[in-house]
Amino acid sequence: MALRIAFLGTAGFAVPSLRACLDAGCDVAAVVTQPDRPGDRGRPAPRPVGDLARERGLRLLQPQRVREPEATAEVLTLGVDALVVAAYGQILPAALLAAPRLGGVNVHASLLPRWRGASPVAAAILAGDAETGVSIMRMEAGLDTGPVYVTRGTPIGATETTPELTHRLAVLGAELLVEVLGALELGGLEPQPQDDAAATLAPRLRREDGRVDWSQTGAAEVDRRVRALDPWPGVVAPLGGAEVRLLAGRPLSRGDDAGPPGTVLRTDRQVAEVATRDGVYAVHRVQPPGRRPMDAAAYLRGRRAPAT
Repeated sequence: MALRIAFLGTAGFAVPSLRACLDAGCDVAAVVTQPDRPGDRGRPAPRPVGDLARERGLRLLQPQRVREPEATAEVLTLGVDALVVAAYGQILPAALLAAPRLGGVNVHASLLPRWRGASPVAAAILAGDAETGVSIMRMEAGLDTGPVYVTRGTPIGATETTPELTHRLAVLGAELLVEVLGALELGGLEPQPQDDAAATLAPRLRREDGRVDWSQTGAAEVDRRVRALDPWPGVVAPLGGAEVRLLAGRPLSRGDDAGPPGTVLRTDRQVAEVATRDGVYAVHRVQPPGRRPMDAAAYLRGRRAPAT
């Protein structure tokens, strides 16, 4: 593939797409990724795309804001056919999108127009969607509003978490991206407008999204939250007289009267069964504040307070 591209990405979701572009023979003029940030214990936070660019000896640009005139001008000097974008994390200016002959080609982790925005994978799990997928779209100034070249769907597994589903979609998106770039090189693909009336929004996740009140939340919803909000912001709920992070569990099909929400109905080896507003949620793994993850039953055995 003879296309000359600039690749813009930051998170791990973008890595398979960058690898696929390189493997397909794209001329990657530069990789644009967000600046390095401090991480845990003073070490730099992971920058998977930047790490791959360094490993492959690619030119690496890390502007604080790609919208700044100097940063935009630097990308424009590359003279690329397309900007390929996946999980970059910044809004691109219209001047940058308009310059390449193929514009910006974005890999988005949903079946647009459903779940436009920053957290489409988590949003699909939270909503209980049976299916999600990836969309390859031509970017425009709006938030994921551009016309779509092609989509490809996949079922959401009953126990799948956001990291697991994100990985599957990243691989699927990379495969689809290469197909689209190949078709664009031959001039045989036109994007189709989205149906704005059918659009839904997946905003950035907030810490408060992970707080569970057993009296307000059913077992199926707790399950979706635990799977969707891993690793950020995580799910916090009262258990055994204190708030803990719920790491893993599953809803139970028990149909009888479970008791007041928040009540620990029984413990069995590693599991603690908790009554919710609607149904019972079996908590498997928890993490108390300042401590390591542990089995829910072991946590409750170690508590002096009543298990409520």
